[in-house]
Amino acid sequence: MTESPRFATLQDWLGWQETLHPSVIDLGLERVGRVADHLQCRNPAQLVISVAGTNGKGSSVAMLEAILSRAGYRVGCYTSPHLLRYNERLRLCGEDVTDQALCDAFARIDRARGEDSLTYFEFGTLAALDIMSREALDVALLEVGLGGRLDAVNIIDADAALITSIAIDHTEWLGADRESIAREKAGIMRAACPVVCGDTDPPHSLRAVADSVGAVLRVLGQDFSIGETAGGWHWQGGHSRYRDLPRPALPGAHQLANAGAVLMLLEMLEERLPVTEKSVRAGLKWVQLAGRVQRLTGRVEQVLDVSHNAQAALALADALRVLPLAGKTHALLGMMRDKDTESFVLALDPQVSCWYPVGLAVERASPVGQLAAKLEPIAGAARVNVCRSVADAVELLKDKAKSGDRVLVCGSFYTVAEWSALQPEFG
Repeated sequence: MTESPRFATLQDWLGWQETLHPSVIDLGLERVGRVADHLQCRNPAQLVISVAGTNGKGSSVAMLEAILSRAGYRVGCYTSPHLLRYNERLRLCGEDVTDQALCDAFARIDRARGEDSLTYFEFGTLAALDIMSREALDVALLEVGLGGRLDAVNIIDADAALITSIAIDHTEWLGADRESIAREKAGIMRAACPVVCGDTDPPHSLRAVADSVGAVLRVLGQDFSIGETAGGWHWQGGHSRYRDLPRPALPGAHQLANAGAVLMLLEMLEERLPVTEKSVRAGLKWVQLAGRVQRLTGRVEQVLDVSHNAQAALALADALRVLPLAGKTHALLGMMRDKDTESFVLALDPQVSCWYPVGLAVERASPVGQLAAKLEPIAGAARVNVCRSVADAVELLKDKAKSGDRVLVCGSFYTVAEWSALQPEFG
């Protein structure tokens, strides 16, 4: 007789998972691999693509999903973290997974894990793989979490890999320089499998790993190229070419590099996964992703962006620079304490009129006093308005933000999530 599941609701399962393992992050594949073998979920789709990198992973997955869905394929996407609902982490044919499907998967994992302890992220990864493996998917798109080599997603031998930009982040786990970080990201490569890198200046370690494992690596600016045109952009691959493509619906010039890498990967997979130019164009126009220069129009425009490192802040600054604005930009900032706040602020400050550092309802967050202390030497005390919480900032901004102004919400997924949950309006 099958034993009853430990919990009946998704929230109860998630609350328990947060306390189950002694470490929030515990990189390694042995424990999660054993459970995956018990679940027999190492083949989540006919074809699997892993996506790693510092910035641009979510955007790249979204573009792949949009193009492949338009081409008629059944696509599953696993991404993290989520903004408002945990269910956002797994999409099946364009729809978020249901509470019941997640609860059933968690119960199967709980039975299969035996004495093995799993982190919150490992539970979620196994649930995604378990659910996907039951769905007869054509393609599984797996966003790699913190690193690559030792990330739970890497228990899967993906058929192809995409590595986006490589920048300094998560140094405690991945190393203090780009060479070390790239080496970790390159851990998702597999022998004789296509790998595309959308960074025009990849660290030497990336190609060294590709050579050592026998992966087939293609790099932006070396093996394929992109270029802007008056009405859009063009792309040149190994043997294919697209002219006058529509710009991706995700704002920002940096999205062209992500889109270019996506098209290169699709060219390398064309025998197994044929895609028409019509599907490419439709996917680029259709793609959507919350929290990436996401614009909410109104008397006061809101721009929501989850960027949290210097490279992402520079891309965000470039995107803001070309967006029309009559008034001021008020930047609400909440960050995790392990992030390089000073570099982030320096990159973004030229596009900001005044800052609103906030405290966040998460243990890892930088205390608002420390955040303000890092902001003030860069922006000047007169441009910094300290707020205890996102809710307090909303009330202050309702007074300070005038018609034609912009409110920018940035620094962390948690910051955007708390703001979005409040759904502030500026009448």
